[in-house]
Amino acid sequence: MPSASTVQTLTQLSYLIAAALFILGLKRMSSPVTAVSGVRWAGLGMLLATLVTLAFMGASPLNLVLVIAAIAIGGIVAWVSGKRVAMTDMPQMIALYNGMGGGAAAAIAAVELYSGNEHNIVHLTMASVGGFIGAVSFSGSLIAFGKLQGLITKSVRFGGQKFLNLAILLVTVALGVMVVTGTHSGPTVVCAFFAFALLLGVAMTLPIGGADMPVVISLYNALTGLAVGFEGFVLDNAAMIIAGTVVGAAGTLLTQLMAKAMNRSLSNVLFSNFGETSSAGSASVTGTQKAIEASDAGVMLAYSQKVIIVPGYGLAVAQAQHKVWELAQLLIDRGVQVRFAIHPVAGRMPGHMNVLLAEAGVPYELISDLDEINAEFETADVALIIGANDVVNPDARTNKGSPIYGMPILNADKAKNVIVIKRGQGTGFSGIDNALFVLDQTRMLYGDAQAAVSQLIQAVKAAG
Repeated sequence: MPSASTVQTLTQLSYLIAAALFILGLKRMSSPVTAVSGVRWAGLGMLLATLVTLAFMGASPLNLVLVIAAIAIGGIVAWVSGKRVAMTDMPQMIALYNGMGGGAAAAIAAVELYSGNEHNIVHLTMASVGGFIGAVSFSGSLIAFGKLQGLITKSVRFGGQKFLNLAILLVTVALGVMVVTGTHSGPTVVCAFFAFALLLGVAMTLPIGGADMPVVISLYNALTGLAVGFEGFVLDNAAMIIAGTVVGAAGTLLTQLMAKAMNRSLSNVLFSNFGETSSAGSASVTGTQKAIEASDAGVMLAYSQKVIIVPGYGLAVAQAQHKVWELAQLLIDRGVQVRFAIHPVAGRMPGHMNVLLAEAGVPYELISDLDEINAEFETADVALIIGANDVVNPDARTNKGSPIYGMPILNADKAKNVIVIKRGQGTGFSGIDNALFVLDQTRMLYGDAQAAVSQLIQAVKAAG
């Protein structure tokens, strides 16, 4: 048997290697070209950290069996659900799994706080802070899942809601202080502490509109990482500390990027009423939407020199990504220059459109983000909008009365012609009318995205 010092050295060395694999994996995930290998490297790091922990944790045989059984059951459930989930449901799956991470961190904190063992104030503070953040992330992520899944169809708002949330926060903090200092502390106080933390996550997320879900998912991802990092200190586990810190930092940066892409602060996302269906930005939208037949739209695309395709959530709902790529290939074969333009907050989670296009096999070099593609719209014969709304609304540039004024958008309105595939004349998820839809050069092709694109494919083929 190796000595305790040798075991400790091997454990810490293994955790260091696992941390390096985490960081390397995250770095490779920053590019769609290397993202798959990045996931594998990070997964290898997690496997190493798990095996080392199981090997040297010193648990009784019964506890070891229970841990392995829990990992096996969770792994099987995750594997099956991951294989079966539709791409349209990927955002809510991400929200749900992210919440599980926060819940796990809160569970670790609960074990420490309920144990009744003598701990110093630093240990208790770390456990309490991590438990608080994890519980908020857990319940908030569940509400985000419910909104994305359609189980919660309305944002719950009422007068004085912000003050109520502040009161819940203050009570939670007060209970946390009691737990840490041992003042009137006990199982009842610990239970109340977690109950109010869970309630705060629910209260924070219920008022947030669906249009803000990409930012909310990023925020709770950051919180989950932070909670795991704190609980790593509690357990003196270097792998958890590093993994949690890396995830927390990455989630924080992503949240800032998402908020910047909407030209809004994080506090505005969390505490404003944006995303509730209203006519706030519709007063200045005057004009009539002009319909076009698929046969005419197909001819327009077939004889264009440059087409920019802008995907949105409507494409995901219709699962039309494969048909869109088929259309793009037809146009490319005719000598048409085709590009795909992605807005950072298109869809219901960060990178949603990139994932859809990658699944369909669209080459990465044809996909450009907002900053790369915006200058090219002026030279495009057609901007084909498929299920996107707010991210192409020119009111964001011109209408100071619009809730999205100042938000960076894709300049689809500067193309010579605009074809919009949309189910009907209603507003988008944010409830804001789109000035693009009534411009002179815009034509509306109404219908399900997959059916409409299929019609366009036939029209392009018929164009000869």
